[in-house]
Amino acid sequence: MSQSHIVVLGAGLGGTIAAYEIRAALKGKARVTVINKGEDYWFVPSNPWVAVGWRAPEAIRVHLPPVMAKHDIAYRSIGARKVHPESNRIELNDDSFIDYDYLVIATGPELAFDEIEGFGPDRHTVSICETAHAAAAFAKFEELCANPRPIVVGAAQGASCYGPAYEMAMTLDTELKKRKIRDKVPMTFVTPEPYIGHLGLDGVGDTKGLLESEMRNRHIKWITNAKVSSVEDGMMHVIEVNDDGSEKKTHDLPFGWGMLMPPFRGVDAVMGVAGLSNPRGFILTDKHQRNPTHRNIFAVGVCIAIPPVGPTPIPVGVPKTGFMIESMVTAVAANLKQLHEGKEPTHEATWNAICLADFGDGGVAFVAKPQIPPRNVNWSSDGKWVHLAKIGFEKYFLRKVRRGEAEPFYEKLALHVLGIEKLRFDD
Repeated sequence: MSQSHIVVLGAGLGGTIAAYEIRAALKGKARVTVINKGEDYWFVPSNPWVAVGWRAPEAIRVHLPPVMAKHDIAYRSIGARKVHPESNRIELNDDSFIDYDYLVIATGPELAFDEIEGFGPDRHTVSICETAHAAAAFAKFEELCANPRPIVVGAAQGASCYGPAYEMAMTLDTELKKRKIRDKVPMTFVTPEPYIGHLGLDGVGDTKGLLESEMRNRHIKWITNAKVSSVEDGMMHVIEVNDDGSEKKTHDLPFGWGMLMPPFRGVDAVMGVAGLSNPRGFILTDKHQRNPTHRNIFAVGVCIAIPPVGPTPIPVGVPKTGFMIESMVTAVAANLKQLHEGKEPTHEATWNAICLADFGDGGVAFVAKPQIPPRNVNWSSDGKWVHLAKIGFEKYFLRKVRRGEAEPFYEKLALHVLGIEKLRFDD
């Protein structure tokens, strides 16, 4: 009996664990190929540490081809130019094509820096979205420490990832205090969120109170309902709006180091493909992570289309956290197994969230089950234990990727975090 061919497009968090879980679920029934641009997996949650020199990039890298080969997963590092669902083919960047029976899209996003004038690591601000960006941000941070000036940190309009922005602000504060120059570096947090701690999720537990208190204690000013009109060298122009979206106030913010999480969009390989992606390039999926038009295509992670939790004066996207992505991967692996057994898919992602927001000397953790309200579990807490938990999480997850382990991890992490606080809940 011939094996089917399953292609996983992307090798970030979603794509890497998808390859492992699908291979384990369908061993003997399908061969798996991963297509990625580059040969390395980077533990992106540690990028804020890279940006202040607490981690070297090499410490959070996993070289994937040997790991994939060990688990009988083919690996192509050339990257994809275009997905062609009508012919079940993917065009690669070297002009070759690869055919598939089933495709799992896990590309992550394209970083839309170009949507704001002067914005991005090739212009006037730094980034922590890629580890190479974070390394460049560290070089800029060293320059700032030698010549202290204000910092602007946060998220731009249309962003859908807010935890790293808060982590970056607090970690900067911690490191500047260690260097005894915090008093020379005013800091402003800029965000499209309607309130501090919204996180694209309308808050989780008391994230509003916890994060506002943390920012007051650290003397970090903030501007919410904010959109960036443009960035110049050393100056960010921000418009603050009222609840009805009308202009409230303009801010000209000088900075010597500026980092805002950018808006996301779909990658070029899927942008504009009829029936596959929305106008923004995010993959359309049903409750089984399956594309409604092209039924042999599934998608997981940041690349999928999710509506916002509710209207806000400025667009605020919904984050796709690690726990949520892992549950999507597990559902896809189980659904592909059912299809290979001649059954229709029945598995759905749980879309739960566990977040450890490290502040360098403490942090905030939250658990949301499900991620999008209303929730069965809506919990948050803070303390120095969060920083230690994040270090342990980094070590454990990198080991999982290096070993090619298919067993889901985030559910265990959520239970462990709640166990630390001696809390119990029923699903």
